Amino acid sequence: MNRKKLQNLAESLCRTAKHFNKIEVECLIKLFHTLVVEPSDRHAIIGLDRNMFRNILHVTFGMTDDMIMDRVFRAFDTDNDSCVSVTEWVEGLSIFLRGTLEEKMKYCFEVYDLNGDGYISREEMFHMLKNSLLKQPSEEDPDEGIKDLVEITLKKMDYDHDGKLSYTDFEKAVRDENLLLEAFGPCLPDIKSSMAFEMQAFRETGDM
Repeated sequence: MNRKKLQNLAESLCRTAKHFNKIEVECLIKLFHTLVVEPSDRHAIIGLDRNMFRNILHVTFGMTDDMIMDRVFRAFDTDNDSCVSVTEWVEGLSIFLRGTLEEKMKYCFEVYDLNGDGYISREEMFHMLKNSLLKQPSEEDPDEGIKDLVEITLKKMDYDHDGKLSYTDFEKAVRDENLLLEAFGPCLPDIKSSMAFEMQAFRETGDM
């Protein structure tokens, strides 16, 4: 990508990825192009497919939960073409790394709403908690413990008592207690890995 093209793209992305400055956006675009394998077909979309993206989440951000990694991929892939484009990469990272509480709540809710119906149901909570909790070999029936956990969570977060979480419920609960933001599994980077990623991605900013 030539310098002019890079600058134009960075300029337009600065407007949508509000948490990065232009130099940071340029670094992320360059990083994207080092991660992407150029498609053999000239007309193929240039982007990160599910496996490449999951590999980044796993290696860089220490994520291990398959279901959550898939959902994070879908949250980044806003046009659902099974590929994260450079625009989706920069805009997604803007929220993933530096989003406001508001943006992170919307993002986490979207990750947890497995079927995209606007609610996190009992079944969805059960699936995610079962997936993210470590299996205790001593427990007779771990599913029972998870069901109890789902009920406790609903009691705490389901403000309108309809047996599922709407975005309003989720937002209210998280505003009361920020720790509930990732109640159903880690889908945001921890401070250590996001700082390490930023240092590596933006180290060139010091050289410019």
